[in-house]
Parts: sequence; C-alpha cells; structure tokens
Amino acid sequence: MSRFHLHLVSDSTGDTVHSVARACLSQFEDSDAVEHIWSMVRSKAQVERVVAGIATHPGIVLFSIVNDALRQPLIEGCRKHQVPAIPVLDPVLGALAAFLGRQARGLPGQQHMLDHEYFQRIDAMTYALNHDDGQSLWGLNDADVVLVGVSRCSKTPTCIYLANRGIKAANIPLVPGVDAPAELFALTRPLIVGLTNDPDRLIQVRTQRLSSLHSDEDSEYTDLAKVRAEVTQARRLFTEHSWPVIDVSRRSIEETSAAILKLLARKQGQENA
Repeated sequence: MSRFHLHLVSDSTGDTVHSVARACLSQFEDSDAVEHIWSMVRSKAQVERVVAGIATHPGIVLFSIVNDALRQPLIEGCRKHQVPAIPVLDPVLGALAAFLGRQARGLPGQQHMLDHEYFQRIDAMTYALNHDDGQSLWGLNDADVVLVGVSRCSKTPTCIYLANRGIKAANIPLVPGVDAPAELFALTRPLIVGLTNDPDRLIQVRTQRLSSLHSDEDSEYTDLAKVRAEVTQARRLFTEHSWPVIDVSRRSIEETSAAILKLLARKQGQENA
C-alpha cells in the first residue's frame, strides 16, 4: 500500500476540496492518504502556518482558495518545498469566466451564504426529521418525495441526503401484518418511490442492526422465508400503484438519491409541460 501525506487547504469549510479528494482517492485502492485539513484559511499568517505544516509533512496539496493574495504565497511555498499544489476550482472557474465573459469575484465561502437556498435546506432537513418513519402523516402532502419500503432499505439516510439538497423527503415503513397508512394513498403532490432490497442482503443488514442493539435472538425480522415474503408483498404494492422502484441492494445513499432526483426532475418536467 502506498502511504502519503495529502494536504487539503480551503478558505471556507473545506467540504469542496475534501469531496474532490475523496472522489479521486476512491480510484486508487492501494493508496493510503494521511489527510491534513486546513480550513478557513483567510490570512497570510494562516497561509504561513499551512506552508510550515506542508514542509513538516511533504505531500500533495489540493486547495480551493480563491483569493489571489492568499493563493500566491501558498503556491510559492509549495514550489519551494517541491510539492505539487493543485487548485481544484480553477478549471471550472476558468471555463465559467470564459463563457460568461467576466471574472470570478474571488470571495471565499459564497456557497455557505445565508441565502434562500440555505434556508430551504434547513427547512427540508427539519421536515425530514419530523416525517421520518411514518411520523406526522398530516403533513405528508407537503413533501417533494415520499419513500416507501420495508425496514432497513436506507429510507431515513436517503431522506437526510435529499434534505441536504433542499428536497423535502418523508418515508413510510411497510410493516408485515400492518396496513400502510391511508394518507399514503391519498397523496396528490409528492413523488412516491418504492425502495427494495435483496432479501439476503436485507437479512445481513438487519442482523447487524440487531447485533448493534445487543439483540441476537432469532425472529421473523431475519427469517429468510419471512423476509422474502415481506419484500415480495412490498413489490406487489409498488406495482399495484405504479410507483417507481429503486433496488438499493448495491447502491450507495448517493446513488439512490441521484436516481430519485432524476425521477423527480422528470415528474416536474411533465407537470410543467
């Protein structure tokens, strides 16, 4: 395994440069990056501390600093210590500047401004928490998306991820022997999506869940025949109501959410046509 130092330098929270690093590192399975996070770097004194840290642990530097007065001493410091410094935003900023015919403002942290989109995300997060696991059915029609599925189909984390994108998402669990709430079938506004999972994979996830709760006893919750029947019944419900279905067996939360966002965009496009 190749072990190396990776410095992530940002004039804001560091979310962007960290996401870029994660996406790129995932393509190198035999590498092990020792990450050094340098966030909220907004003065020359802070840049000097970053450069000193890079000198102590030389390695690749990814940065998303947009202020030229701070970029230059960082780049010069990296050049002095003979380490690569990669500005992750430059290709996109350059392309946008050429297309729009004007230069970027060079102001840090603009994506975290307390604007309409920010408050929309906070509102969506509050909604997801209040309408998790079948709660607050009275407000279900205010959702953008309602996820339906059996236990441990990643409904809650998917709703939280969507909320972070400003999407109001609720979820309804399907419990064996219990009818789905009538409010679900009366919805007119939200996109309803069925989430399903491979029974074997579902049992594995449920077993891990029981273990984390220190409840290892056998039950119908992890019985293969019962779980298969549970999944089949859920799929039958989805088909009966013509709800789109997403199999989360081998999907990450991000991939499931991306598929839901595509379905939502298609629905909204049809409504606006």
